[in-house]
Amino acid sequence: MFRSFITKFLQTLLVLLIVSIAAFWFLKMAPGDPVTMLLGSEFSPQAYAKLTHELGLDQPVHVQYIQWLERFVRGDWGISYVTRDNIFKQAVLQALPVTLSLTALSLLLALLIGIPAGMLAALYRGKFVDMAVSSLSVIGSAFPSFYLGILLIWVFGVALGWFPTMGFVRPWDDLLSGLHHLALPAITLASYYAGLIAITTRSSLIEVLEQPFIKAVRARGEPMWRVICIHAMRNVMMPLVTVIGLQLGGLLRGAVMTEVVFAIPGLGMMITTAVLSREYGVVQAGVMLTALFFVLVNLLVDQTYEFLDPRLRLRR
Repeated sequence: MFRSFITKFLQTLLVLLIVSIAAFWFLKMAPGDPVTMLLGSEFSPQAYAKLTHELGLDQPVHVQYIQWLERFVRGDWGISYVTRDNIFKQAVLQALPVTLSLTALSLLLALLIGIPAGMLAALYRGKFVDMAVSSLSVIGSAFPSFYLGILLIWVFGVALGWFPTMGFVRPWDDLLSGLHHLALPAITLASYYAGLIAITTRSSLIEVLEQPFIKAVRARGEPMWRVICIHAMRNVMMPLVTVIGLQLGGLLRGAVMTEVVFAIPGLGMMITTAVLSREYGVVQAGVMLTALFFVLVNLLVDQTYEFLDPRLRLRR
């Protein structure tokens, strides 16, 4: 058990190290630099050289990376060039809770819609319900999130006036107002994953319902709801949890565009603004937080397997 934990911990560190190197390298390859953004359109070569030296951008890339990594590990993430705020405070205390709120609500909506829809499609296989759920799942999975967000803003925000079109209210300050502001972004983000969950639930449940143990359970005279919810869905949870865990990183990627469309001050908006301003430190912090969240989710999914399938615990 301890050896397994150490192995996974070292793998996590290796993944984060590779992500940090790749992100840092690609940022340096991007056109433009923060010095030009800070100085404006007119500046002297002396001012450019002075500011470049003060920011440490005149050193080799590998030296810049090592210095950044040392400060990052110590918790010194630097100061934003634009807002003059501490990057750790800006990313972890301000932007991250916003993105996690949007992601959690989107995932909850996707589960509440996708699992029942997939169950209905499996139970009424080949009928109108199955065709409707399958068609809507494909449409939801194929629809670009940014385009869907604009449509929802136009219909429900502008034309009908039911929901605010942009902005964010923290749910932990005002729950009802926060959920009201997050409704359209959460629906936008959940549409793809609800379709994916519905398709996965349908295909897995159809396969499980054809297994001999299900026929044995039905032969004992147990009610259909118990056959589905207790016996069949327990075996569907393994592939479903796998899909949810693997796609949760995609949920964060989708949150970037969704936050920009709805002007939500989360990690996506922070990274987008920082890229436009060439704020390498802010972008790197956002990328590392996203990678860390993705790795932790996959570790959690790995532990969930043992809870869902007791046979995996017996092998240890």
